[in-house]
Amino acid sequence: MKKPVLNISLYIIIPAIVSGLSILSVLVTTNIIDYTKNIGIDKSYILTGWILFIALTAFVCGFVVVQFILKPVEKFVAMTKANPVLRPILEENPQIITKKDEMDHIKHVFKQVTEALNKVDSRLLFPEFTCESRSMRSVLNMVMKVAPTESTVLILGESGTGKELVATSIFQHSKRKNKPFIKLNCVAIPEELLESELFGHEKGAFTGADAKKKGKFELADNGTIFLDEIGDMPFNLQAKLLRVLQEKEFDTVGGTTPVKVDVRVIAATNKNLESLVKEGTFREDLYYRLNVFLITLPPLRERQEDIPLLIEDKINQLKNGDSTITVSDDAMKRMKYYSWPGNIRELHNTIERACVLSENGRLEVNHLPSTVDVDTIQVVKKSKSILDEETTLDEKLQEIEVNIISDALKRTEGIQVKAAELLGINQRSLWHRMKKYDIDATKFKKTTTFDDKSS
Repeated sequence: MKKPVLNISLYIIIPAIVSGLSILSVLVTTNIIDYTKNIGIDKSYILTGWILFIALTAFVCGFVVVQFILKPVEKFVAMTKANPVLRPILEENPQIITKKDEMDHIKHVFKQVTEALNKVDSRLLFPEFTCESRSMRSVLNMVMKVAPTESTVLILGESGTGKELVATSIFQHSKRKNKPFIKLNCVAIPEELLESELFGHEKGAFTGADAKKKGKFELADNGTIFLDEIGDMPFNLQAKLLRVLQEKEFDTVGGTTPVKVDVRVIAATNKNLESLVKEGTFREDLYYRLNVFLITLPPLRERQEDIPLLIEDKINQLKNGDSTITVSDDAMKRMKYYSWPGNIRELHNTIERACVLSENGRLEVNHLPSTVDVDTIQVVKKSKSILDEETTLDEKLQEIEVNIISDALKRTEGIQVKAAELLGINQRSLWHRMKKYDIDATKFKKTTTFDDKSS
């Protein structure tokens, strides 16, 4: 029979030790004073000795406690620096390694380890997602929290941000993952057929209804239904959807007996439902029924650190055999700072087109559509987002200055006189800055693209 083991928290043990030493020192000091007073000897030497003894004992105890706590931490930090996965992250942030303050150093190492573990966690749990940005990892964290519940989920985001992929992930991590998962795009079905598609119809309910048909909600019974583009659902059908959410029942087209269903609803839209409610085209009560757990997907322009990963992933999908396709620095920079109004869908199409046009396995700027251009506004937004990065102020300002000069040269097709006028500086000042940052104006000279030839 195993002996019972009592585990006591360090939050209790350490304060208890300190409190015990304090009480002991007060009691002993009091006894020493009383003893010396009774026998009539000089107590100053005894008190001085006792104080030195208490100080030495407290120092030793403190040293032991610190060693007990910090030794494993220091060992962990040393192992972290030697880890092949985490070493590149630390090397990219040399200020972490060179920090003089030991606790500050440990804090920053732990922060980087946590970031790395979060990225690994995201890759393991969501291999279908290509992302490392904090905004997307926050979305995936919300997916993990809501997936095991029965809550209705509303996914908002611009077109091409991956709303259907998020809905699928919620289903795959839910308790209903072995049950039906039915998808329906509310704008893909004609309005006059959408009611029948959602709720089914009875035989003879309308012209052409030769047999009874089950709707998507009945097919999804005990499972999950995903209603994409919910903001485009006709107003007259919204009341029936509301009834399903509230009462868990509906009437088929031409039917008289209510059909009971147990369905979890996930809805998505790229429209502003609050605005639609104010305009009177979307029911307010339905909006609140759907908006139980809200997930908002960030547009691609707000997760720029994911763009190189998405490009690499798409190229790996497209390349034939063992052929290698690389992306030039200029092309990567242009794609990274482009605003991507079509988001991931537009990025994938752009990469596929560029790979077709590329020669010798090298993707250059002239392989990109003329619409893919660096936007100065996006450069400014990027400068705001890097405030959380571990870089100095001078490095941040240099990056911003390089981006703005490059953008000016691009807009003026490499003509330095015009670029200087656009920037509001003299040509000599522009030349010195270009030399300082090693910016080659010839790279911005106008090139003939596929689009120019076809126009």
